[in-house]
Amino acid sequence: MVGVGWLVVMDDWLGRGGPAGAALGFLVGGLLLLPIAATYGRLVRDIPDAGAEIAYTEGVFPRFVSFATGWVMILAYAIVCPWEAVAIGNLLARIIPSLDTMQLYVLAGRPIYLPRLMLGLGLTAAIALINYRGIRLSGLFQDVTTFGLLAIFAVFVALGFTHGHSGNLVPLFARRGTGGALLSTLLVLQIVPYFMTGFESVAKGSEEARAGFNPAHFGRAMRAAVIAGLIFYVVIVSVVPYVYPWGELVRGHVGTEIAFERAFGSHAIAQLILAGAFLSLFKVYNGNFVAASRMLLAVGRRGLVHPALGGVHRRFGTPAAAILLLAIITAIASLLGDAVLVPISEVGSMAVGVGWCSACVAYLTRAPRPGRERWLAVLGAGVGLAIVLMKVVPAVPGSFTAVEWLAFAVWCGLGFGFWLARNRAPLPLEQQDSE
Repeated sequence: MVGVGWLVVMDDWLGRGGPAGAALGFLVGGLLLLPIAATYGRLVRDIPDAGAEIAYTEGVFPRFVSFATGWVMILAYAIVCPWEAVAIGNLLARIIPSLDTMQLYVLAGRPIYLPRLMLGLGLTAAIALINYRGIRLSGLFQDVTTFGLLAIFAVFVALGFTHGHSGNLVPLFARRGTGGALLSTLLVLQIVPYFMTGFESVAKGSEEARAGFNPAHFGRAMRAAVIAGLIFYVVIVSVVPYVYPWGELVRGHVGTEIAFERAFGSHAIAQLILAGAFLSLFKVYNGNFVAASRMLLAVGRRGLVHPALGGVHRRFGTPAAAILLLAIITAIASLLGDAVLVPISEVGSMAVGVGWCSACVAYLTRAPRPGRERWLAVLGAGVGLAIVLMKVVPAVPGSFTAVEWLAFAVWCGLGFGFWLARNRAPLPLEQQDSE
């Protein structure tokens, strides 16, 4: 859930909302996701399937609707992968400025450099290889990077709150007046789903849980993830403008590590923050790669796309074809460079809204539910729908521009092509195990 947005696009977050608007946006957005997490916990307890949203909606909605829901949710994970592939070059260039040489082309005013591009492609190949070799290696990699990030985060946040000054937070919101405060919060709230996506990816790994694992722990893990992500983002958007005037940060496009370096007069703290960012980048890239590849496996074995995607490697037990396809898509998208960073956040937010809303509606439709569970699912469905409407209704500030619509249309077109190439019947289980 926590990638490198807190370092790479902190200026965008504060420019949207200011310190208070950004903190409120992540706080409200995170709290609104708790009913969705609770509903997912009950769904994965009853249906432990790597297809998650696809499995939840099949039998409830028509076959094409189930596929479309799954395909859009795949986008929510897959779109993070090129984001991280591009971000690795962005981060390393802050340490090694010579990486910003050998310009290949310019896209949307952002130059694409050969060294940075090669770093992104190399990282993509490494993540694909880790996932190809098996979920155990991938899980170990995830544990090391996650706890490493949390340790580094605790250190520099503690230093920040002891060194900063409340005067740096003024003005609290990016826009004046009550209406401006509400708009500032709304503009941040719109991107929260993208940066908080990941708690529901627990469901995508449910089939690979160890024998005897208590299904109730899936729901607990998702709720804990939402709370941890909420705390992380609220704290980070508070401490950065506390140590450095946020107006200067936005105007100068100053990164989080530079803000701390200038505030402390120490290059060492910037290096510490960058170390945390690298761990964060590897962690979130790997986590989203796992979720996207498992969902591609799920649509393949159901015959919703070409059945080759439904095959599992005989030795490693991993979806080899799905991993290869995702690596290729990521490599192609990463050719767009830094220009993709903010638009990807917008498209990803809408995509997860579709998946979350569909899962909650499917939960309500499947069978009668106790009162509390029913109302949580109703609230979750409403939150998911609101996320979608915020991005697609033109009258809403911060809704999709032509760039975001184009990216979404390309993904839908690709999905329709895969749908046309599908097998009409699900892939037999014995064929899945033999590939």
